[in-house]
Amino acid sequence: MSTTDQSSRIGGFHKLSIADRIEAVARFAGLGESERDHLLNTGNLPPELADHLIENVIGTMNIPVGVATNMRIDGRDRLIPMATEESSVVAAVCNAARQCYDAGGFVTSMSGTRMIAQIQLTQVSDPQAARLRILERQADVQAICDDCDPVLLKLGGGFRELEVRVLETRGGPMVITHIVVDTRDAMGANAVNTMAEKLAPRIAAWTGGRTNLRILSNLADRRLARARCVWPLAAIGGAEVRDGMLSAYHFADADPYRAATHNKGIMNGISAVVLATGNDTRAVEAGAHAYAARNGRYASLTHWEVTAEGNLAGSIELPMAVGLVGGATKLHPTAKLALKVLGVQSAEELARTIAAVGLAQNFSAMKALATTGIQKGHMALHAQNIAMMAGAVGEEIEAVAKVLVERGAVRIDVAEEVLKGMRAGKA
Repeated sequence: MSTTDQSSRIGGFHKLSIADRIEAVARFAGLGESERDHLLNTGNLPPELADHLIENVIGTMNIPVGVATNMRIDGRDRLIPMATEESSVVAAVCNAARQCYDAGGFVTSMSGTRMIAQIQLTQVSDPQAARLRILERQADVQAICDDCDPVLLKLGGGFRELEVRVLETRGGPMVITHIVVDTRDAMGANAVNTMAEKLAPRIAAWTGGRTNLRILSNLADRRLARARCVWPLAAIGGAEVRDGMLSAYHFADADPYRAATHNKGIMNGISAVVLATGNDTRAVEAGAHAYAARNGRYASLTHWEVTAEGNLAGSIELPMAVGLVGGATKLHPTAKLALKVLGVQSAEELARTIAAVGLAQNFSAMKALATTGIQKGHMALHAQNIAMMAGAVGEEIEAVAKVLVERGAVRIDVAEEVLKGMRAGKA
């Protein structure tokens, strides 16, 4: 029976054990015994933990974890764990960091660890007056918010600011309340969402309106991580390379089509560290891209310029809502190990480190584009993946990959042909 003849409505699926879920999926999709066994192997993530991290678990997706070397951040050397499936990402950070290491590496800073939750108020007859009525209750708002999380308060966090805006929309005016909360070493989503939920009925009562959405904003512009670095002219290959990189930056900052790929490259590095440490990649990515468009058009997340000495200076500033407590950061064994390797002691320190990685990633991508082209280094690494897809094992992988690169044809059909010839020659 084909899968099209079966129903995806499997009663009580979430109540089944992992093994029983796998059997149900295997029957639906026609999976063989080896495929069942593959799903049962959850690697270094205990199946019981996986079953509690998300719903309807049938297996795990193992992503390679590499370590970027050469990183010197705020005068301290660090090894950077990065979880990614894309070749050349880790190497790019290593190379960028090596070229600025002797010049002192990266300098970082942070605007704070504050998160925003929004409360949407509709059906208000007098929105401007309602805005003021909410602002007049700031002391009440603070008491309600701080009462939600006494532990956060003891750690020095809690409510910090109240903002209220009148927003003109297609559905009429809305009164949008922002509560700004210092979440310290937590990413803070659960904390601020709880506060917004608790506060919403009170806002409705104070204004006579109807509260609707009550949720954090991932445009965490009160939680900006910053990094800067100078690459000496001699280390990067001279003025011609510098000027080519500056031209690439000017292109990205002026054109959203280029900026999208430019910023994607930055996020290659950032998301890899965020994932390795068990933080929320989607939240960080959403915040970064929204911040890149904050001035009404989508532009580069980085800035590049020339120092008085003629060297290349780069800087980055973006929202970085990451934490050391809560969620997978405290539960996933690999995330805990990654944080130990990083040696960070606070969420702020982690955020600043991640910003430095993003700047390093951008340096390497722009330099490759402005000199040899992005494909040369990327395809050399990708060739190994193609070799494995063709069936190469052990020493065959590098041997086949080398031929593919030399021919300038990194394709599966060529890899199969090369591998077949190698094996025939050994027979």
